[in-house]
Amino acid sequence: MARLVIAVALTLAFVAPVYLTLVNAFKTQPQIEHSPAAPPIPPTFHNLSVALRRPDHLIQSGLQNSVVAVLWSVGLLIPLGSALSFYLTRRKGRTRAVVLALLAIGLMVPPQVVLLPTIQILGHLGLNHTYPGLILSNLGGGYMSFAVFVYVGFMRSVPEEVIEAARLEGASWLRIWWRIVMPLVRPATATVAIFLSLWIWNDFLNPQFILGPVQGQTITTGLYLSIGQYSVDYGQLFGIMFLAAVIPVVGYLAMQRHFVAGLTSGATK
Repeated sequence: MARLVIAVALTLAFVAPVYLTLVNAFKTQPQIEHSPAAPPIPPTFHNLSVALRRPDHLIQSGLQNSVVAVLWSVGLLIPLGSALSFYLTRRKGRTRAVVLALLAIGLMVPPQVVLLPTIQILGHLGLNHTYPGLILSNLGGGYMSFAVFVYVGFMRSVPEEVIEAARLEGASWLRIWWRIVMPLVRPATATVAIFLSLWIWNDFLNPQFILGPVQGQTITTGLYLSIGQYSVDYGQLFGIMFLAAVIPVVGYLAMQRHFVAGLTSGATK
């Protein structure tokens, strides 16, 4: 009985924020203030229309900036991380152990610790307050480490006979990695893509301090800007939160089959 109570409490703790965002996005400000947990009766689309018609175009520019950052970052992290993982699975001895240890440190060090050095390095390179600077900062640290560790676990299960047969046929290591190994670890690619996309989409520190207001805001930092100093329009805020969550949810549903396959495959290897 105690386990059931704990499980229900944990489930409610995770579901409650999603439920509140969903119902309050379709309620008026007085309804939210009077009963935030009540269902939207009758529902209204006023919050969504007001959020989309903001003079600063926060939703349109924020979504565009977030999509650009996610697509470029994940689009580079997947080939770089998988290539490094393929190299590590072919190596033996001290080199492999040292590289994996350095990558493990990247997972353990909080991103707040390396934020200031990252900004200083980007400033010396002339990439601070730019999209390339933000994307470059996403290529290091925990993102790359996570991608490598996921790929290494899957690539170890690729039969050695397959690679040796390709080598006997004259295929280069680059061709083996891209044309043979990558299709075999497609579930790992889906898992890495979903996790990294969500993490980069929800990231606040890097866009806030690296991209900055000069180049615009991502949707996550835009939520911070939409909170007034003395009063909060909760209806519009929940409307923005709802619109900000639409793209990640749609992306997850589109790749859910590969994601589940990656988790179950990793559990059996």
